[in-house]
Amino acid sequence: MLKTTLAGLRAHKLRLLLTGLAITLGVGFIAGTFVLTDTMEKGVDKKFAKSADKVDVAVLPKGSSGPSDSTEGQLPAALLEKIRALPGVTEAQGAVRGDAPLVGKDGKVVGDMPTVGLSVPGGRLQRYELDKGRVPAGPNEAVVDTKTAEREGFTVGQAITVLDGKRTPHRFTLVGIADFGIDPDAGYRGAVGFDPATATRMTGSTTYEEIDVAGGGLDAVTRAAGGSYDVVTGAQLGDRLAKSAGADMKVIRNGLLIFGLVSLVVSALVIYNTFSILIAQRMREMALLRCVGATRRQIFGSVLTESAVVGFVGSLTGLIAGLGLGGGALALFNALGAGIPTAAVTLAPRTIVVGLLVGVVVTVVSALLPARAATRIAPIAALRTDLEPGSGRFRLGWPRTVLSALLGLGGLGLGVFGALVMAKGQAAMFTVAVSGGLVFLAVITLMPALVRPLGRLAGAIPARLGGVPGRLAVENARRSPRRTATTTIALTIGVGLMSLFAVVAASGKATTDAQLDKQFPVDYQLTTQFSGGDAGDEPVPRALTAVLRNVPQVASVTELRTKETLVGGTEERVGSVTPSSLGTVLKPEFATGSLADLRPGTVAVDQETAKGRGLRAGQTVQVKTRQGNVPLKVIGTFGTDAPVTPFLVTEADFNRYFAARDPEMIFVNAKEGAASKGARTAVENAAQPYPTVKVISSAELREQFSKAIDMVLMIFGGLLGLAIIIALFGIANTLTLSVVERTRESALLRALGITKRQLRRMLSVEAFVMAVMGAFTGVVLGVAFGWAATTAMAASAVFALPWLQVIGFMVLAGLAGMVAAVLPARRAAKASIVESLAHD
Repeated sequence: MLKTTLAGLRAHKLRLLLTGLAITLGVGFIAGTFVLTDTMEKGVDKKFAKSADKVDVAVLPKGSSGPSDSTEGQLPAALLEKIRALPGVTEAQGAVRGDAPLVGKDGKVVGDMPTVGLSVPGGRLQRYELDKGRVPAGPNEAVVDTKTAEREGFTVGQAITVLDGKRTPHRFTLVGIADFGIDPDAGYRGAVGFDPATATRMTGSTTYEEIDVAGGGLDAVTRAAGGSYDVVTGAQLGDRLAKSAGADMKVIRNGLLIFGLVSLVVSALVIYNTFSILIAQRMREMALLRCVGATRRQIFGSVLTESAVVGFVGSLTGLIAGLGLGGGALALFNALGAGIPTAAVTLAPRTIVVGLLVGVVVTVVSALLPARAATRIAPIAALRTDLEPGSGRFRLGWPRTVLSALLGLGGLGLGVFGALVMAKGQAAMFTVAVSGGLVFLAVITLMPALVRPLGRLAGAIPARLGGVPGRLAVENARRSPRRTATTTIALTIGVGLMSLFAVVAASGKATTDAQLDKQFPVDYQLTTQFSGGDAGDEPVPRALTAVLRNVPQVASVTELRTKETLVGGTEERVGSVTPSSLGTVLKPEFATGSLADLRPGTVAVDQETAKGRGLRAGQTVQVKTRQGNVPLKVIGTFGTDAPVTPFLVTEADFNRYFAARDPEMIFVNAKEGAASKGARTAVENAAQPYPTVKVISSAELREQFSKAIDMVLMIFGGLLGLAIIIALFGIANTLTLSVVERTRESALLRALGITKRQLRRMLSVEAFVMAVMGAFTGVVLGVAFGWAATTAMAASAVFALPWLQVIGFMVLAGLAGMVAAVLPARRAAKASIVESLAHD
């Protein structure tokens, strides 16, 4: 039987080609994920090891992993001096870190967050690599990171401006462009490097986040540290840094593997369908084997052996494809400016084992049911001349009916409960996700019964416009419900997930627009990198308000003042708004009480805070002020959408309780009819003397959010595209095998007068109908659960249906199905009529 199975494989290589391609793509995605993340880890490890190799001993705060860790600035200056005095220590440097905002060529600070100020020592302990120039060697020299230099157009030799802790500008000569790649925080925010003394002066830091030591020995430094800090060797420091960075790699790997598993599920459906068709086509062949003595166990084993060989070959080619995908993705990321440390493309033994194991197991498991069906073929079947197996009307048995009802009703009920009853948030979204899985299983169970009505719907126009070939095509798509159901479900998965993400993305944009209309009810917002209400944050200068009120294009200027203080014993933000703007420019919607009730000695509370604190209108809360604790009466609650603080008091009370303070934000509305560009320019000119003040418009915010959402959708679309491609391979595979199965039928049609062109059209329309059936089912599921996910996400979420994208998915699926039918259709049209009529 083994020889017979292997001979059959050699004789029919092409019929399993597309099956092998399906598993190749699935395994290739998973292997490519491992290759990509392993190569990234190897490059990062190499870079960290190279950096830490310059250090003999490092002292860190307890539990710290190195630069940018949250436990920063905990090593006192006295400890550094103590270590420097140890015998054998040739050099010791303390790593300084803090905010050092870099001013761009437009006179404004760079980025949405302050750039990081770092110490960059020279000599042996120089940890950072320089792409250009040299390390700073004096109080007037600095370096910046490569990405910031490229984005802002800085070159070595230029003068740059950096703000110190008091926001005083200082001029420096740019002497180098540095690669701070081992510091993720610097890579995200941008960085400016100084010599250690200047870094201390600019950041205002009086402690160190790390002390690097050359010489001295581990034991001596450990005794000097006194057990209060972590003391590690350079090699151990490199391991800590690499482990910290490796956590990000694991997140990336796990995220990508989810899409790889989706691809494998689709591949499994394609493989199952392929082997089901092959078993049906080889019924007489297997019956003859039974006649000459083959047992059921041998038949079962031969089918599984065939699937194992196909899975093994597909997995091998998948590993090769994965090697190329991983290396290509890394090269693409770096070409787009990711700056990932590079190393030789890594194909780890674990990747090989996982790829081969997953590919073979998925293929063999997918072939189990067809193999079991093969054992039921009786020897007498060799004498039969049955119609195409699997054709005819599909009838639901009571077990399938009960199972599909339980899954479908349970899933729908759980989805409605998660979307409409549960509190909005992660738990509700998880409930909706579970409900989606149950409903999808119900659809899989019911799909054979849905093929005929869906086929009639999808084929209504092609049957009317396509003449006899069109009507035959529609009937062919409906004649084998089980086969068509399995083929279309593979496409349903991909299109359904794409539709789900498209709905969530469109709803995200609609929600953003609605929130901006409420939270950004002005033309411009002025704020700083450092605003946010904390005591150490920098507000917007009050002097700017007076300047803006004298700008001809400006209609209104609103100040939002805030203060962190104790309210009822808990730290909260209390604020006030310019009286003339409250209720006109800023309009908080009151759920209880009224804005008119807000008078001296009272406070309004946002709904979420009031609910969490158990506050109601009429109650009194104690607010800590400069006069001590002051009781304020709660006059009502307002919605959280308004851009004000959780506790809102009158401006007169705010000034009395906390003294006159600079605003956290300034809101500006332009006059009616003022040219938007002219108003924007006027506002920017007014803010020009204040480097940290940035002008933001609602249009800019909308564009930023829209680009971010589109980018996420594009990434998800690219990752799910592989599943759709595999599903289309399934359609092509089904048609290819159906062409072989219907050889005599096609020949008879040709003999009755149908032309080659009409035969090709018939198969193309058949593929189109199957693709539209799968896409339509996927779109319905995707839109339904996109609504549920959006509703469960947040109370303020707005559902939006991207009609054009949804229609586009179906049109593209139909066209792609027709493309998948090209080769099977050409094969059917080329066949000889006489030979085909004699085909058995």
